[in-house]
Amino acid sequence: MYARLLKPPGRSFFLFGPRGTGKTAWLHAQLADALVFDLLQSGTYQQLSAAPERLAQMIPADHPGWVVLDEIQRVPELLNEVHRLIEARGLRFAMTGSSARKLRRGGANLLAGRARTLRMHPLTALELGRDFDLERALRFGTLPFACTTKDPAAYLRDYAGTYLREEVQQEGLVREIGAFARFLEAASFSQGSVLNMASVARECSVHAKVAESHFTLLEDLLLAVRLPVFTRRAKRRTIAHPKFYFFDAGVYRALRPKGPLDTAEEIDGAALETLFLANLRAVNDAFELGYELHYWRTGNGLEVDFVLYGERGLVAFEVKRAERLRDEDLAPLLAFRQDYPMARAFFVHPGTKRAHFRGVEIVPMAHALRHLDELLGASGRAPRKRATGRKRRAK
Repeated sequence: MYARLLKPPGRSFFLFGPRGTGKTAWLHAQLADALVFDLLQSGTYQQLSAAPERLAQMIPADHPGWVVLDEIQRVPELLNEVHRLIEARGLRFAMTGSSARKLRRGGANLLAGRARTLRMHPLTALELGRDFDLERALRFGTLPFACTTKDPAAYLRDYAGTYLREEVQQEGLVREIGAFARFLEAASFSQGSVLNMASVARECSVHAKVAESHFTLLEDLLLAVRLPVFTRRAKRRTIAHPKFYFFDAGVYRALRPKGPLDTAEEIDGAALETLFLANLRAVNDAFELGYELHYWRTGNGLEVDFVLYGERGLVAFEVKRAERLRDEDLAPLLAFRQDYPMARAFFVHPGTKRAHFRGVEIVPMAHALRHLDELLGASGRAPRKRATGRKRRAK
């Protein structure tokens, strides 16, 4: 296992993240003496779903440590019992989930103020340390098993099927699983692009409202994110539609159909943005930086890929696949800084060139990812232990 940036808090918490990001392995490493209830096990699921109050009987009266409820979204009614046990017995719970949908409907707010919320993402360059390989990460993403298995392509091909079967089909979240599979392919063509709901609906032959519900489902399953446009004190006309990303570059590439009309630059460019966004989200959450993530696009087509806004300031990133830098590549960042001169601006590319130009810092991608905590202003925090070698097992 690679050491993760996340550290457990001292009180009860939710840990959300897509399947395969390493939530269970992290909990075993951090809370080795915890009492674990795995709700993916049919026996445990049947007992607690039939009678959630049995949870109190299954926890020894003298148990002094943590209690782990793995995949809590499968039995959201347990939250009432968790609430009671926190109050009555002072127990601390770690509750993992790969879907926010049922918890939101089942009343996770019952624990408001009694449980923190943490988020697990794919591995970052900071966590991979010397094992981080940019080209491999662009091809296969950075899910833990994809980083260590000898056949990451096969693992990623199975990944979407696992979600379709276990998360979508078993839970009855969509009526027709085949139509949803076609939607996933259609959505992959929107990766890193401004979302055109009508176009996606036409591609998979569904109504626009159905396409919207499918996009919402992807977000609920933590498989995707929609970035809103940055509009604070806008001096130019900006567009209103969000940009869409699957959460991991490898998952995106596994879903994206490829043919003779597809260019490597198009697919690789979207993968590069996806990898960078995954690292941004992970570092922002792990270091509790509090940034809101956006993108910026004007009515005349100037676009900055990622804009982070929060108490720590305003930070803009433009990410390009081409190693040769052209003057027009910097135009969006220069325009953004003209409107927001207080912003720190970075142009990130896969080459080796480092430079400064009119307030824009030009940074190689590998360097930016390995030092993302510093670029985002987290350097004042205590240093985290980082992995320095590949482990034999991935969990």
